[in-house]
Amino acid sequence: MRLAVHGLIEARWTASIHDEWIEAVLRDRPDLTRERLQRTRELMNLHAEDSLVTGHERHLEALRLPDPNDRHVLAAAIEAGADTLLTWNLKDFPAEELARHGVAAESPDTFLARLLADHPEDFVSVLREARTSLKNPPLTAGDYFEKLHDQGLVRTCALLMDRFKDV
Repeated sequence: MRLAVHGLIEARWTASIHDEWIEAVLRDRPDLTRERLQRTRELMNLHAEDSLVTGHERHLEALRLPDPNDRHVLAAAIEAGADTLLTWNLKDFPAEELARHGVAAESPDTFLARLLADHPEDFVSVLREARTSLKNPPLTAGDYFEKLHDQGLVRTCALLMDRFKDV
Protein backbone atom coordinates (compact mmCIF):
# COMPACT_ATOMS: atom_id res chain seq x y z
CA MET A 1 0.00 0.00 0.00
CA ARG A 2 2.76 2.44 0.86
CA LEU A 3 4.39 1.83 -2.50
CA ALA A 4 1.12 2.87 -4.16
CA VAL A 5 0.62 5.88 -1.88
CA HIS A 6 4.13 7.08 -2.74
CA GLY A 7 3.56 6.56 -6.46
CA LEU A 8 6.05 3.74 -6.99
CA ILE A 9 3.31 1.42 -8.23
CA GLU A 10 -0.24 1.80 -9.50
CA ALA A 11 -2.37 -0.60 -7.48
CA ARG A 12 -5.62 -1.87 -8.98
CA TRP A 13 -8.29 -4.17 -7.57
CA THR A 14 -12.02 -4.82 -7.66
CA ALA A 15 -14.70 -5.24 -5.03
CA SER A 16 -14.48 -9.00 -5.66
CA ILE A 17 -10.73 -9.02 -5.06
CA HIS A 18 -11.34 -7.18 -1.79
CA ASP A 19 -13.96 -9.77 -0.83
CA GLU A 20 -11.51 -12.60 -1.53
CA TRP A 21 -8.63 -11.20 0.52
CA ILE A 22 -10.95 -10.36 3.41
CA GLU A 23 -12.30 -13.94 3.49
CA ALA A 24 -8.76 -15.36 3.34
CA VAL A 25 -7.56 -13.14 6.18
CA LEU A 26 -10.57 -14.03 8.32
CA ARG A 27 -9.83 -17.75 7.78
CA ASP A 28 -6.18 -17.31 8.77
CA ARG A 29 -6.67 -14.68 11.47
CA PRO A 30 -9.76 -15.35 13.59
CA ASP A 31 -8.59 -12.63 15.98
CA LEU A 32 -9.51 -10.00 13.37
CA THR A 33 -13.03 -8.79 12.71
CA ARG A 34 -14.81 -8.28 9.41
CA GLU A 35 -15.50 -4.68 10.46
CA ARG A 36 -11.79 -3.98 10.95
CA LEU A 37 -10.97 -5.46 7.55
CA GLN A 38 -13.79 -3.50 5.90
CA ARG A 39 -12.19 -0.36 7.35
CA THR A 40 -8.87 -1.43 5.82
CA ARG A 41 -10.65 -1.93 2.48
CA GLU A 42 -12.08 1.59 2.67
CA LEU A 43 -8.69 3.08 3.50
CA MET A 44 -7.05 1.18 0.65
CA ASN A 45 -9.60 2.55 -1.81
CA LEU A 46 -9.18 6.06 -0.39
CA HIS A 47 -5.38 6.21 -0.36
CA ALA A 48 -4.45 4.33 -3.54
CA GLU A 49 -5.58 6.77 -6.19
CA ASP A 50 -7.94 5.33 -8.84
CA SER A 51 -7.39 1.81 -7.51
CA LEU A 52 -10.94 0.46 -7.71
CA VAL A 53 -11.59 -1.13 -11.10
CA THR A 54 -15.14 -1.41 -12.40
CA GLY A 55 -16.54 -2.52 -15.74
CA HIS A 56 -14.19 -5.51 -15.92
CA GLU A 57 -17.07 -8.00 -16.10
CA ARG A 58 -17.39 -7.38 -19.84
CA HIS A 59 -14.13 -9.31 -20.38
CA LEU A 60 -15.04 -12.44 -18.40
CA GLU A 61 -16.58 -14.63 -21.11
CA ALA A 62 -13.58 -14.30 -23.44
CA LEU A 63 -11.04 -15.42 -20.83
CA ARG A 64 -9.77 -18.98 -20.55
CA LEU A 65 -7.93 -19.83 -17.33
CA PRO A 66 -7.36 -23.17 -15.57
CA ASP A 67 -9.58 -21.96 -12.72
CA PRO A 68 -12.58 -20.06 -14.13
CA ASN A 69 -13.02 -18.42 -10.72
CA ASP A 70 -9.78 -16.47 -11.40
CA ARG A 71 -11.07 -14.83 -14.57
CA HIS A 72 -12.23 -11.75 -12.69
CA VAL A 73 -8.62 -11.01 -11.70
CA LEU A 74 -7.38 -11.04 -15.29
CA ALA A 75 -10.49 -9.13 -16.39
CA ALA A 76 -9.64 -6.40 -13.87
CA ALA A 77 -6.06 -6.23 -15.14
CA ILE A 78 -7.32 -5.89 -18.72
CA GLU A 79 -9.86 -3.22 -17.82
CA ALA A 80 -7.24 -1.28 -15.84
CA GLY A 81 -4.72 -1.47 -18.69
CA ALA A 82 -2.24 -3.18 -16.36
CA ASP A 83 0.84 -4.82 -17.76
CA THR A 84 1.53 -6.88 -14.63
CA LEU A 85 -0.77 -9.09 -12.59
CA LEU A 86 0.67 -9.85 -9.15
CA THR A 87 -0.15 -13.26 -7.74
CA TRP A 88 1.40 -16.06 -5.75
CA ASN A 89 -0.83 -18.36 -7.83
CA LEU A 90 1.19 -18.26 -11.06
CA LYS A 91 0.11 -21.73 -12.23
CA ASP A 92 -3.47 -20.55 -12.70
CA PHE A 93 -2.46 -17.62 -14.91
CA PRO A 94 -0.80 -19.12 -18.02
CA ALA A 95 1.61 -16.76 -19.76
CA GLU A 96 0.09 -17.46 -23.20
CA GLU A 97 -3.43 -16.45 -22.16
CA LEU A 98 -2.23 -13.35 -20.34
CA ALA A 99 0.03 -12.31 -23.23
CA ARG A 100 -3.01 -12.26 -25.55
CA HIS A 101 -4.19 -9.35 -23.39
CA GLY A 102 -0.85 -7.61 -22.90
CA VAL A 103 -0.49 -8.80 -19.32
CA ALA A 104 2.21 -10.83 -17.59
CA ALA A 105 1.89 -12.54 -14.22
CA GLU A 106 4.60 -12.10 -11.62
CA SER A 107 4.98 -13.21 -8.05
CA PRO A 108 5.06 -10.37 -5.52
CA ASP A 109 8.65 -11.35 -4.69
CA THR A 110 9.85 -11.11 -8.30
CA PHE A 111 7.99 -7.85 -8.81
CA LEU A 112 9.31 -6.24 -5.62
CA ALA A 113 12.87 -7.42 -6.23
CA ARG A 114 12.73 -5.78 -9.67
CA LEU A 115 11.20 -2.61 -8.22
CA LEU A 116 13.95 -2.50 -5.61
CA ALA A 117 16.63 -2.90 -8.30
CA ASP A 118 15.06 -0.16 -10.45
CA HIS A 119 14.30 2.34 -7.65
CA PRO A 120 16.49 1.44 -4.66
CA GLU A 121 16.44 4.74 -2.78
CA ASP A 122 12.69 5.31 -3.12
CA PHE A 123 11.88 1.67 -2.35
CA VAL A 124 14.04 1.61 0.78
CA SER A 125 12.64 4.94 1.95
CA VAL A 126 9.08 3.59 1.70
CA LEU A 127 10.06 0.34 3.41
CA ARG A 128 11.79 2.22 6.22
CA GLU A 129 8.65 4.32 6.70
CA ALA A 130 6.54 1.16 6.85
CA ARG A 131 8.83 -0.51 9.40
CA THR A 132 9.15 2.52 11.67
CA SER A 133 5.36 2.98 11.68
CA LEU A 134 4.99 -0.41 13.39
CA LYS A 135 4.55 0.24 17.10
CA ASN A 136 2.98 -2.87 18.57
CA PRO A 137 5.54 -4.27 18.63
CA PRO A 138 8.20 -2.09 17.03
CA LEU A 139 10.52 -4.10 14.80
CA THR A 140 14.24 -3.90 14.20
CA ALA A 141 15.39 -4.06 10.61
CA GLY A 142 16.37 -7.69 11.16
CA ASP A 143 12.95 -8.58 12.59
CA TYR A 144 11.27 -6.79 9.70
CA PHE A 145 13.37 -8.66 7.13
CA GLU A 146 12.44 -11.92 8.85
CA LYS A 147 8.72 -11.13 8.61
CA LEU A 148 9.01 -10.19 4.95
CA HIS A 149 10.99 -13.37 4.28
CA ASP A 150 8.35 -15.46 6.08
CA GLN A 151 5.71 -13.91 3.81
CA GLY A 152 7.57 -15.23 0.77
CA LEU A 153 9.66 -12.20 -0.18
CA VAL A 154 12.86 -14.25 -0.29
CA ARG A 155 14.61 -12.55 -3.24
CA THR A 156 13.55 -9.10 -2.10
CA CYS A 157 14.93 -9.73 1.38
CA ALA A 158 18.20 -11.07 0.01
CA LEU A 159 18.67 -7.87 -2.00
CA LEU A 160 17.73 -5.70 0.96
CA MET A 161 20.02 -7.49 3.40
CA ASP A 162 22.87 -7.35 0.92
CA ARG A 163 22.63 -3.58 0.33
CA PHE A 164 20.38 -1.95 2.94
CA LYS A 165 20.87 -3.39 6.39
CA ASP A 166 19.25 -0.41 8.14
CA VAL A 167 15.77 -0.38 6.64
